[in-house]
Amino acid sequence: MYYLNNNIVFPDVSTANEHGILAVGGDLSVERLLEAYKRGIFPWFESGEPILWWSPNPRFVLYPKNLKVSKSMKQFMRNCNYTVTVNKAFKTVISSCSKIKRTGQDDTWITNGMIDAYVKLHELGYAKSVEVWSNNKLVAGLYGVDVGNNVFCGESMFTTESNASKAAFITFVQNTNYKLIDCQVYTNHLQSLGAEEISRDTFIKYL
Repeated sequence: MYYLNNNIVFPDVSTANEHGILAVGGDLSVERLLEAYKRGIFPWFESGEPILWWSPNPRFVLYPKNLKVSKSMKQFMRNCNYTVTVNKAFKTVISSCSKIKRTGQDDTWITNGMIDAYVKLHELGYAKSVEVWSNNKLVAGLYGVDVGNNVFCGESMFTTESNASKAAFITFVQNTNYKLIDCQVYTNHLQSLGAEEISRDTFIKYL
């Protein structure tokens, strides 16, 4: 296992273990985060753990042209009274994501330090949020990082109403110029929307 120090240097992603863990330690400075994302690496760890840096193989991604929207979801989006915005409430979105209880996860991986780090990325124009509003109340959202070259790395989403986060994701994908949405690791939910696995090498080429 590679242990990071104060130098902003990562090992080659090919050295990640079978689970995708590449390195341990370091910090969540803007400089280190940007270097990580440029190399296909992202932080993911639970509160109380050291920072873990990941570069899984295969990588789970969505090509926007392959987005799948079911007939029932199309009908839902036509009839709902949601308003979808971008970058109107970034800190509220990431904070809401940190509070969502997830199956098989004892604690949040979106720590206060993580929130502060991504708010800084947002202020510099790298991190983006998508919000869903119902009667001026925030009911769902997602956030991620624009890593350049028309690639967006999705980080997390939350919802307080059924299908609201799905509406956020679909609206974002349909109205974007990104050629690739990084979903990082497999989920049934995102596969149902058209996401697929590609090799890490293929993903890195997009970056």
